[in-house]
Amino acid sequence: MLDRAYRDCRRIAAAHGRTYFLATRLLEPERRPAVHALYAFARLVDDTVDASDAPSRAAESAARLDRIEHELRARLADAPTAPGDSREQRVLLAVSDTIRRYSIAAEHFWVFLDSMRMDIPGAPQYRDRYPTMGDLEDYMRGSAAAIGLQLLPVLGTVVPVAEAEPAAAALGEAFQLTNFLRDVGEDLGRGRVYLPADELAAFGVDDELLFHCRESGRTEPRVRRALAHLIAVNRGVYRRATPGIELLAPRVRPAIRTAATLYGGILDEIERADYAVFTSRAVVPQHRRLRVAARELVAASPLGN
Repeated sequence: MLDRAYRDCRRIAAAHGRTYFLATRLLEPERRPAVHALYAFARLVDDTVDASDAPSRAAESAARLDRIEHELRARLADAPTAPGDSREQRVLLAVSDTIRRYSIAAEHFWVFLDSMRMDIPGAPQYRDRYPTMGDLEDYMRGSAAAIGLQLLPVLGTVVPVAEAEPAAAALGEAFQLTNFLRDVGEDLGRGRVYLPADELAAFGVDDELLFHCRESGRTEPRVRRALAHLIAVNRGVYRRATPGIELLAPRVRPAIRTAATLYGGILDEIERADYAVFTSRAVVPQHRRLRVAARELVAASPLGN
């Protein structure tokens, strides 16, 4: 049963997290199932939240998120759980095993779930706009930084885990901010704006202009300048996070460097497409992803040192 659960998690990671999955191929085989389990859990929650975009399903999504949390808490406490063999239960089986196996602080999962509730319409915590970067960082503390902190014990460190946590949290936030910049048009379709309003307003950008760009399919110059600024901010977060890679166990560094390089490469693709975030989704080409991964693999091998 547990083996099947981990196999399901691997399939989910392979199907939905192309950059993430490629990076995990550089990890030692024994670490990969745990990373796939953490990804699959995040994906399970994300899919639950995305389903709430339909007004008629918001309450159902909120209830499912509560059920996921209740089930995970029960598994970690060795309490009775609901019978059955759904994909949801298999993911929870794998992630609870990963949490125990690597002594991951359960708090990182509760913080993550609390942030995800901020995306469900009708929930007390719901937000579809973020007035300042500080407000967005509060959200990302659960939605992104917590992911980095969940991964840290699995990856291993050469220093006490607490010493590596700030950089791990920053890398999670860097990845999340890249997603927000890439998915501006898609998020607008859900009625959400994940870019801080004050940063946009400094360039004369408001909701009305963003929706106009989405409807016309053209990125207006003021929006282009705002996106260029936020890409620079995002790269600053990567620069803050990158030194933390050297705090990780040597064998996992190539995988994390690959993930950071490829995710940072999405910003390059946005620029290369002249900030056309309303009509296309920036993707690092497959040949470039493979080249980066191959370079890191060679550098990590005895012959590359």
